Amino acid sequence: MKSAYGDLKEEAFRANLEIPRRGLAIYTFGNVSAFDAGRAVFAIKPSGVAYEQMTADDMVIVDLDAQVVDGRMRPSSDTKTHAALYRAFRGVGGIVHTHSTYATAWAQAGQAIPIYGTTHADHLAEDVPCTAIMTAAAVERDYEAETGAQIIDCFRTRDPQQVQMVLVAGHGAFAWGKTAEKAVYHAVVLEELAKMASITRTLDPRAARLPDYLVRKHFQRKHGKNAYYGQ
Repeated sequence: MKSAYGDLKEEAFRANLEIPRRGLAIYTFGNVSAFDAGRAVFAIKPSGVAYEQMTADDMVIVDLDAQVVDGRMRPSSDTKTHAALYRAFRGVGGIVHTHSTYATAWAQAGQAIPIYGTTHADHLAEDVPCTAIMTAAAVERDYEAETGAQIIDCFRTRDPQQVQMVLVAGHGAFAWGKTAEKAVYHAVVLEELAKMASITRTLDPRAARLPDYLVRKHFQRKHGKNAYYGQ
């Protein structure tokens, strides 16, 4: 029987295939979800299934309480994190979680990625934030839900529409966007920024952050009210 969520499953499936294609993960180390705000459900990768073996029908439909609505497999172990972010961040239509090499290295160091250059400033006007490390008490409660809480807490004074990526200390990277496709785009950008920053710090451990006036110029020309980058 054809699923009533076929289009949403297809969107999530195609976005998930971009993870290995873009070199964001090996084996099954990553997942993408696609959100339908009207029905308050999202499609997410099934847990532990290799990308090359998946089909669109394998995607699992989950509600915002992380309960399965449609699907024959178990959803990603990170489902509760996705659900928490969809509940908290209005306007988000897709979320990506990866353990991409450079971004995860910064997360393991528990460090934000400094805004060293204009490539970074083209995408966000501050360092890529890193959450606090999770406490032992939080791990004992509900690890995946607490991961979502970590990210949400990190964004108490940030706009998730302006900063669409984060590092979870000791863990890995999350990114989001208006669609699942755009979320993958931000995950790819995050990994590239992490790589550039790593090389910059290796070349000069005392490298200075980009001056604020250049940060503002590059961010505003793409994202400001008078933006002129692109068509």
